[in-house]
Amino acid sequence: MWFRNLLVYRLTQNVPFDVETLEAALAAKPARPCASQETSTYGFVAPFGKGADAPLVHASQGFLLIATRKEERILPSSVVKDALKEKVDEIEAEQMRKVYKKERDQLKDDIVQAFLPRAFIRKSGTFAAIDAERGLVLVNSASPRKAEDLLSTLREAIGSLPVRPLTVKVAPSATLTDWVKTQKAADDFFVLDECELRDTHEDGGVVRCKRQDLTSDEIQQHLEAGKQVTQLSLAWQDKLSFVLDDKTVIKRLRFEELLQEQAEQDGGDDALAQQDASFVLMMLTLREFLPALFEALGGEEIPQGI
Repeated sequence: MWFRNLLVYRLTQNVPFDVETLEAALAAKPARPCASQETSTYGFVAPFGKGADAPLVHASQGFLLIATRKEERILPSSVVKDALKEKVDEIEAEQMRKVYKKERDQLKDDIVQAFLPRAFIRKSGTFAAIDAERGLVLVNSASPRKAEDLLSTLREAIGSLPVRPLTVKVAPSATLTDWVKTQKAADDFFVLDECELRDTHEDGGVVRCKRQDLTSDEIQQHLEAGKQVTQLSLAWQDKLSFVLDDKTVIKRLRFEELLQEQAEQDGGDDALAQQDASFVLMMLTLREFLPALFEALGGEEIPQGI
């Protein structure tokens, strides 16, 4: 149980997350298979374990873990388009008349409904951790849309969820650019070997570097020409590495082997105990890391009126 991406949300009000109440609320919105005429379904699943008895809320040392699953029927637009064209051609040839938009739309709906039961089903899941004591909700995704799907469904389940994306006072791209330009990051942070440089002008160029010495003259020349660092790979202490972008999205988060080995020792031989130990150690590490990161980026921005 190690998150690979991270979108961080701030609770703007104190929310009393009672485990039993939350469990009952999530049980009212369970994940379920798509019915034959449904394009997608979305609901909560047990983050650990399987079966009807597995809890939908995993609680450990004050941290909560929840998970959602989305099922969607995959119906390629090209298949629908080809079938529609074939049907329209058939009608126009047999009835000697033109098929207009309203009828086309109805034919398209009929084709979709006919094809849906035979469409492939794709499943995907999203995890979120709640640190109520620190007022944070952490979503294991780099996609704001997927995160919002989870948060809005959680909001529907519990009635209210006052959260906003956590933002910082200084534009992240300005800080990241400064770190590469000066070849020195904030304390405990280390610049690695990957970045994205973007021209600030409209329709400007983009340079992506991997396994590159970011102290090289080539990189410095791009910065002198006015490009900004919009994505940068970093390490924090000896505990984790990640890629940070200019929207404060944390991608490719990787916890170092030392932490993973510690979790294995703490969890012992039991699979669920292993997962719990990994989750707790991850959350304790993030409790240290996230405040340090946001302070290094100029401090958390608190919107007026909150």
